Amino acid sequence: MADRKYSDRQLYGRLLRQARSYWPHLAGIVLLGLLASPLALLAPLPLTIAADYVVGSHPPPWPIRDVAPGALLALAAGLLVVIALLHQLLNLAGSLLRNYTGEKLVLNFRGRLFRHAQRLSLAYHDSHGTAQSAYRIHWDAPAIQWVVIDGTVPLLVACVTLTLMFSVVLRLDSQLALIALCVCPLLFLVIQVYRRRVRSQSHAVKESESSTLSFLQEVLAAIRVVKAFGQEDREHNRFVSHARAGVQARLRLALTEGGFSVLIGLTLSAGMAAVLYVGVRHVQEGTLTFGELLLVLTYLVQVYAPLETISKKFADLQASLVSAERAFAVLDEGPEVVERPGARPLARALGAVAFRDVSFGYGAGRPVLQQVAFEVHPGARVGIAGATGAGKTTLVSLLARLYDPTTGQVLLDGVDLRDYRLADLRGQFSIVLQESVLFSTTIAENIAYARPDAGMAEIIAAAKAANAHDFISSLPKGYETTVGERGAQLSGGERQRISLARAFLKDAPLLILDEPTSSVDVQTEAAIMDAMARLMQGRTTFIIAHRLGTLEGCDVRLQLERGRLVCRGPVGQAADAAREPQRAEV
Repeated sequence: MADRKYSDRQLYGRLLRQARSYWPHLAGIVLLGLLASPLALLAPLPLTIAADYVVGSHPPPWPIRDVAPGALLALAAGLLVVIALLHQLLNLAGSLLRNYTGEKLVLNFRGRLFRHAQRLSLAYHDSHGTAQSAYRIHWDAPAIQWVVIDGTVPLLVACVTLTLMFSVVLRLDSQLALIALCVCPLLFLVIQVYRRRVRSQSHAVKESESSTLSFLQEVLAAIRVVKAFGQEDREHNRFVSHARAGVQARLRLALTEGGFSVLIGLTLSAGMAAVLYVGVRHVQEGTLTFGELLLVLTYLVQVYAPLETISKKFADLQASLVSAERAFAVLDEGPEVVERPGARPLARALGAVAFRDVSFGYGAGRPVLQQVAFEVHPGARVGIAGATGAGKTTLVSLLARLYDPTTGQVLLDGVDLRDYRLADLRGQFSIVLQESVLFSTTIAENIAYARPDAGMAEIIAAAKAANAHDFISSLPKGYETTVGERGAQLSGGERQRISLARAFLKDAPLLILDEPTSSVDVQTEAAIMDAMARLMQGRTTFIIAHRLGTLEGCDVRLQLERGRLVCRGPVGQAADAAREPQRAEV
């Protein structure tokens, strides 16, 4: 998947806009982080009191001038405990608020990605695969938490803390403060060098992990084929190959990050060594007390802590920005099937259908349908026949507006499908596919998927109409039986009858049956055909079938050959009718 590249500024801006509704929470997190800075400034005071005023001979300042040495020691110890307690309470409050805000941000971002992925056209999912989208929704969406909560907020707090700490060190000893800051240009240089490397290698890790997930999904979905051909060892070796590539990519990233940490640590250690050397000389010269040196060194450790945080966050954020980039790439994909502004509502269609010189292709140079033209009156039954790959399923997909024609028009009741509200249009069709699609929930919920507000009596009535009630009632839990992933706990015929029950419950004016009996036995086919005969009454119906017996009850048969329509009159007419493309009207 070739994704658009974004600059760091663009990604930060989009993530912050995505988090706009949680800005009060982010402000609270920043405030709690800033409150930790004064506590950090107070942390070395007990040590200074003990070193200079209890152990040493320096006179204490006026607020504690008359306090006895023993009381001063107790004061230092008590102050240490109070500061530690306040620090822990701030950490607890900050942790709770960070986790709450982060989880809500991720949930909203995932929801937005999932909603958009569902709106994308089938052509997008056909070309990119579902595993890529699933990985980005589940694993890349948390980037908003990593960047905003774990990255941007700590960076802001670290910058404020660094400013406060530096101002204190500057007042104590300006020369030591300037020496300590000499490391900043070196840190900036290291960050710039490693930022691009981490970004590039993080991309490689994500692509490798997405590829492995796609492979796993493909193999496990086809596990029956794998077992039937005894290819378990082969697929295991292929998985190990995919996984090994991911391991190598992660190790390269870890090596780069490790080298970056080493350089950061060495740079900061060099700055600390220089301050220690100069500071001891200042103590020897009498311009600085030993307690003040300890205070400076303690503050310097706290100055370097935010510096190290800032440095490492800039590098760590690159991996998170890669995830954000991949997530936004999905959001920036526009659906090919869109609703026009001011689209007209549609309550219930009459069922008149017309294709006017419709052509369609999945890509340049890949025509599937060419100049298809026919008309169907309301309530007609239309059989669609043709060799595999002739364009039968594509034709009915255009009818339900799962795709839009490349050229030409598809009309419903004399109106171009693109002029209807999309939700209203989709509500006019019940579709029963060759491979019944069930969800891993109960039978009742699968039937009610057509109309979630349906009552149990309506669900049972639909099941009876589809000749499914008897086998459902014989199950241990009846309608509350869980069907398993993709309906794996049921037979093909049982799954098909549940799909028919779903269509009965929806009660749509147009019906599409795509090879509904191709994978069932003769007895089951008879039960399905009986249910289909009732389902088709009063509805405009399109039936795709290879078995001509399935099309016997149709008013007309449309023959597709290599994407072109050869109109065959009422079913049963001579098979040697002219095969030139022509218009059909029923």
